[in-house]
Amino acid sequence: MNVKNIMVIGAGQMGSGIAQVCAQAGYSVILNDLKPDFVERGLSVIKNNLSRQVEKERMTAEEMETVLKNVTASTDLQDAKKVELVIEAAVENMEIKTKIFSQLDEIAPEHTILASNTSSLPITEIAAATKRPEKVIGMHFMNPVPVMKLVEIIRGLATADEVYQTIEDITKTLKKVPVEVNDFPGFVSNRILMPMINEAIFTLYEGVASKEAIDEVMKLGMNHPMGPLTLADFIGLDTCLYIMETLHEGFGDDKYRPCPLLRKYVKAGWLGKKTGRGFYVYEK
Repeated sequence: MNVKNIMVIGAGQMGSGIAQVCAQAGYSVILNDLKPDFVERGLSVIKNNLSRQVEKERMTAEEMETVLKNVTASTDLQDAKKVELVIEAAVENMEIKTKIFSQLDEIAPEHTILASNTSSLPITEIAAATKRPEKVIGMHFMNPVPVMKLVEIIRGLATADEVYQTIEDITKTLKKVPVEVNDFPGFVSNRILMPMINEAIFTLYEGVASKEAIDEVMKLGMNHPMGPLTLADFIGLDTCLYIMETLHEGFGDDKYRPCPLLRKYVKAGWLGKKTGRGFYVYEK
């Protein structure tokens, strides 16, 4: 299928990043969210990202203007009538995602592919909310989207081969590396990453070492660019907890039980960098 027009739902950190890379690849992009303020915030993030590229002389001012012209603001889901691909990047919540996909199924043309940027939720279940499960697929981008090369492409139970191929081809035009993954909780990235982060939190909880020591061991001993507790703060402790709960529920295995300290921090509102405090304290 020839895709020229893409709608991105959710103008937060992930959605604005996805919209940016799609616009840079020459696609006409509709960036959609519930309120104009949310969309404007997303557009300003894109503009700031591109401005830094111009400052570093990786892009000309003219190229930046062309990219910005490729993005249109939207607060109306009816705009899905105009596109061949929708990439949903809303909050990581099954009820919200299935509601969006059910609405999109009614609005978008029959040929439109519906993709989700979910980081852990089953694509098969999301697809079941539509009458086109063969056209539903997962596109899990990594954060920050403009920098990170990987996209996990997740087939649902009914995803058609030609839909998979179309999404793989589009991923390559975005200058990303597609990796095919089957539909299991957490896919590959978060099934491996989140238990490691959770174990680091248990290590702190049990008093084995300080947070600084745990991060230092993983950075210097395992050559990780960032320690697991710092990484958890950057991801958001609420997101980490939600993914661990998804793994725990999906596999029914206690090795995925979220650490009580993680739950405690989330209940306290210490969600990491975005709230100014998680395992570390950040200046707003």
